Amino acid sequence: MKAKQDFPSINERAADGLKEDGTPYRVLIVDDSMFVAKQLSQILTSEGFEIIGTAGDGEEGVTKYKELYPKVDLVTMDITMPKMDGVTALEQIVAFDKDAKVIMVSALGKQDLVKKSLLMGAKNYIVKPLDRKKVLERILMSLK
Repeated sequence: MKAKQDFPSINERAADGLKEDGTPYRVLIVDDSMFVAKQLSQILTSEGFEIIGTAGDGEEGVTKYKELYPKVDLVTMDITMPKMDGVTALEQIVAFDKDAKVIMVSALGKQDLVKKSLLMGAKNYIVKPLDRKKVLERILMSLK
């Protein structure tokens, strides 16, 4: 019986979630929808990213960011959440760390909030429903 190493893969490539030194990018996911958080987590971990934390609202997201700082390479931030919305959380994270890389996650029809977020320092945005290819594309663009 042949083993995996007997079949060289023509599709082998480095995982997108790894830095040049081979260590994974570390991501904090902030979303009140467990479904969306799980979806993002699965997309990212399948590419080698490391999910170092999740938060269910903006308030918790800001607290977790400060706890994990400077180990966070990227934050995915839902715009509409209870307690504290994503735009306010973004504002607080950027005030704490002007180099923070935050990507907003938004439902359709929230263009005004997305624009405001980008002007406030968000690096990019992802529209729900999530599309694996677009999620990875926008995240990688933001890490450059």
